[in-house]
This record gives sequence, structure tokens and C-alpha cells, in this order.
Amino acid sequence: MVSTAPDGNAGLVAVTRDVSPNFSRCEITYLPRTEIRADVARAQHQEYERLLQRLGCEVVSLPADPELPDSVFVEDVAIVLDEVAIITRPGAPSRRPEPRAVASALATHRPLASVAEPGTLDGGDVLRVGRTLWVGLSGRSDAAGIAQLAALTAPHGYVVRPVAVRGCLHLKSAVTAVAPDTLLLQPSWVDSAPFTGLRIVEVDPDEPHAANALLVGSAVVYGASHPRTRERLERLGLDVRSVDVSEIEKAEGAVTCCSLIFQRRAPE
Repeated sequence: MVSTAPDGNAGLVAVTRDVSPNFSRCEITYLPRTEIRADVARAQHQEYERLLQRLGCEVVSLPADPELPDSVFVEDVAIVLDEVAIITRPGAPSRRPEPRAVASALATHRPLASVAEPGTLDGGDVLRVGRTLWVGLSGRSDAAGIAQLAALTAPHGYVVRPVAVRGCLHLKSAVTAVAPDTLLLQPSWVDSAPFTGLRIVEVDPDEPHAANALLVGSAVVYGASHPRTRERLERLGLDVRSVDVSEIEKAEGAVTCCSLIFQRRAPE
């Protein structure tokens, strides 16, 4: 485990995991399988980590696991809230061993709770805005897993709202937060109606995979593959920081998938 932080760290922690040498064997559902170069993905992932550092995160990088091709996508195996970290039960059976290493890293920061069999839940299906958790009913997260999340988080004041998704892997393939009151959304994959009260920015029609963005403080980490949608965000005055994750995108990943970002808790 490597832990690094810039001067003036604002207390943000970003847990990441290095790219598996067998990344090309990852699960793919909606995209055609093309050649995926693990060495290129690793270099892009390292630049992504450096960007998180520049934005004030302490990056805690877990080692790669050759037996777990998808394990760079740490977002799917945990949901880190202010009060608790929920360890998920991934929807893809091949990914069920992934949470162990991440849970060990999170245990020093939060109490842990877990989604249990038979429910399934991927963190990529969970969009948090304030005390609301929108959760995608997808091929990876089912009603039983969502019900468990609701039961685990209700004592802490969270409301869980299931959302139907279509044509994509996760809810956050279709909608993510780019500001506290603003969502970036792909209308072909999710309806905007559940997100009443929030400003909606739609992706450029020529960039269907452009809805995934990672909000870090006031900055928006965003894939360089979507310049037209980036212009839409910048016209709103948002601080957009581009990073090339094109090789990771071949595996149905994007910028939210590769980190778990949360505020370090003050010592008691």
C-alpha cells in the first residue's frame, strides 16, 4: 500500500488500486470487446492518481491483483459515507473477492457494514447528493441489495431511491454530480424525472458515454474523450480537469470508477 499526499491536503482521502496485469480479461457487458493494453491503462491510471493528488487528496494506492482483472474499479466494492463504509456484494460473480483488500484499507477510516447474500450491489450504481442515495436497478444491483443499503443507511438519516437504468452498466454511467446542485445526464440511459430540484446538464448527443464525471471539492475530473460535453460544463463556469482514461473506458470504466474519495475523520 502506497500513501502519498500533497502539501496543504484538505483532509480528502482517495483509495485507489493499481491496474491488474490481466486487465484485458475484465468483464464487459455493453461495449464490444477490443484490445485493452494493461500497460497503457496503468500509465493513464497513474496520471489520474497524480491529478487527485494535485486536487488535495491523500492517495492510498492498493497493489494490483493478477487474479482480479476488474479490481482497479474500487468504486464498485464500497460506498463510503460520513458515518460508515458499506462493503458491497458485486453483481458479477468474478468480482466477489475484490472487496476484501478495500475493506481492510477502509477499516482504519470508518466502521464497516456489508451487503449480504443474496443481494447484489455495485457502488457504481449509487449516486449520492446530500442525504439522498439514488441507486440504479441494473444488471449488477438488484432490489434485495438496494433494500439492504436502505436498511443500513436509514439510521444515519439517508434516503435511498431506486432508479431504473437502461442500455448501460451502472447508474453512474448515465448520471453523475458535477456540482452540489447539478447533474450531468445521458437521457438515453436514465430519465431526469427522479432528480427533481437539481439542475440537469445533458451530454452532447455525439458523446453518448460522456455522463461520468468525478466531483472533487469544486473541481470536476473528467475524461478527455468527451470535449464537446466538456465545453458544456465549462460554459457553466465549472472547473473541469481533463484526464485521459481512454484505455480504461474500453473496459466500461471511467473517472468515478477508479477511486473512493471521502473526508478523513478527525481523531476522537
